[in-house]
Amino acid sequence: MHNKSRLLAVVGTTLALAALSAPAHAQATRTFVSGVGNDADPCSRTAPCKTFAGAISKTFINGEIDCLDPGGFGTLTITKSITIDCTGTLGSVLASGTNGFNINIPVSANDPFRTVRLRGLTINGTGPSGTIGTRTGLKGISITQATTVILEDIVISDFSQQGINDARTAAGRLIIRNSVIRNNTGSGISAGGAAGNNTSIDNVHSINNAFGIATATGNNVSIVRSVFSGNTTAGVETDAGGILAMDSAVVSGNVTGLTNNGTMAFANSEISFNTTGISTATTSFGNNRIFGNTSAGTVPTLGAASSDHGQQ
Repeated sequence: MHNKSRLLAVVGTTLALAALSAPAHAQATRTFVSGVGNDADPCSRTAPCKTFAGAISKTFINGEIDCLDPGGFGTLTITKSITIDCTGTLGSVLASGTNGFNINIPVSANDPFRTVRLRGLTINGTGPSGTIGTRTGLKGISITQATTVILEDIVISDFSQQGINDARTAAGRLIIRNSVIRNNTGSGISAGGAAGNNTSIDNVHSINNAFGIATATGNNVSIVRSVFSGNTTAGVETDAGGILAMDSAVVSGNVTGLTNNGTMAFANSEISFNTTGISTATTSFGNNRIFGNTSAGTVPTLGAASSDHGQQ
């Protein structure tokens, strides 16, 4: 009996130490949010959280937060690799007076990818100013630190600054696919990160902003199958030192279609119905339709073996 008591004591001590060494709140690789969830819950499939902020604290690095049903899931600051996927339902963020998403992932040995993937979200900056319904949100998505940011099937609208603002101080990659950025006071897309930053845009509509896209010094932007329309300054713009290549795009109904202070080349695109079609020197690699502009502006320089049609 004496030996049995000693054995039970050892086992009890071992279990106690194990309990003390276990994490107080274990994080899951996949968590869930619901419009009728509760942030006090573990964010599991059967006990989902209410907000993205509640779920991310219970999601492990490089894990995934999924939306179970329609809901407004709140603004979020992201400081680790994460996927947020609301594909198949309505995942909404209302960001009155603030940014919709802040992406700020510091360098960490525990987070080697430093990657954010956002899918199937509506990010809205509308809000009241007294009795006036207006744009009170600041930025739809603000990026200050991350290696890669991937945005798919996103709608960003009604922010008082930029729809997407990339202001990284270390070069990274921004990929935007199948998305709409509209009705923002500043640029729809501001590619303003560090020199060497690469932005890839595929099937994106940037409409009714100040600039459809503005490309800063040292940034490289590639655009395909996209629309830049109704922007009050320019549809597509590059700063000195910015490089932009565009294929199969429509740049229409802007005050200025193309404004190039860096390097801009385009092909298979339509530049139409702008007040000024092209304000500065650009390079065309052919098969562009430049027509219906109040002023054609500057005729592009033709690249090797290229031709354009309908220049005014």
